[in-house]
Amino acid sequence: MNSPLLSLPGAVAAEGQDEGVAAHYGDLFREQRSLSEGDGFVDLSHRGVVTVSGADRLSWLHLLLTQHVSELPPGHATEALILSAHGHIEHALYLVDDGETVWMHTEPGKQGAVIAYLESMRFFYRVEIADRTDEFAVVHLPAGSIAETPEGTVVRETAHGRDLFLPRPALKSFAESGPPAIGLLAYEALRVEGHRPRLGMETDHRTIPHELGWLGTAVHLDKGCYRGQETVARVNNLGKPPRRLVFLHLDGSEVRLPVHGDAVRLADDGPDGRKLGFVTTSARHHELGPIAMALVKRNVPVDAALTVGDEATAAAQEVVVAP
Repeated sequence: MNSPLLSLPGAVAAEGQDEGVAAHYGDLFREQRSLSEGDGFVDLSHRGVVTVSGADRLSWLHLLLTQHVSELPPGHATEALILSAHGHIEHALYLVDDGETVWMHTEPGKQGAVIAYLESMRFFYRVEIADRTDEFAVVHLPAGSIAETPEGTVVRETAHGRDLFLPRPALKSFAESGPPAIGLLAYEALRVEGHRPRLGMETDHRTIPHELGWLGTAVHLDKGCYRGQETVARVNNLGKPPRRLVFLHLDGSEVRLPVHGDAVRLADDGPDGRKLGFVTTSARHHELGPIAMALVKRNVPVDAALTVGDEATAAAQEVVVAP
């Protein structure tokens, strides 16, 4: 589903899992500065939208998700994960309840798999699950934005800004009458700066929440029941996740940014050294220059100088998840 905002002047389409929306509108750093100052909006209309309604929606979701949601107040935003039986991350959900319905957005194209899992666990509970992606588009307003919320919109407000579940037919008129459109590359650069993980970028098939710092935002350690909870509890009590997320300041003299999957090595080992991790997301930041996040082995020294990619680009690490 291509966004109608790709027809705006200067729009350059994003690629990969973000295909369907604009990567930028002609001036990446200006867009980043605007977003960091609370101006503009980001078109996230390629993301999936799922709703759960019914009298049992919160108590039922509480049994399935990593987050404590049985008493989620209306309008209170939260994050939650769906784990495999072995505790590996399968889905990341961004939720808000409007008093009658839980609204959540997912990674692009993942809504079908989320709904399939929820339907398989429905049993006798009084819930209704729906794919609302064709009806509603997700739009992000940064923290500090004074933009008005259109009628008929559900709002999910966090410290990073407001996610709007905007009726899809209103998306183009919102762009024409509201704040300026900002591309996804600017949004991603600020996400990397904020050390916020993303499913499919910071995760692979064996990632557990402890490795990414998701225990602090998407996992409630005082609840059980959900699938994968045993792994969460065991690793939390032992304190030894196998890998950890790091933030990297990259050598700005390199023209090419590392890409997802590029190897991370110790600088002293050279370009043929042992692979200790991989780059998850990289970005060009309007103030910090080239930056990235990476997932590395837990025992990599926190003060070690690193290199990334075949070019052995120098990288200085900041701790995101302590070893």
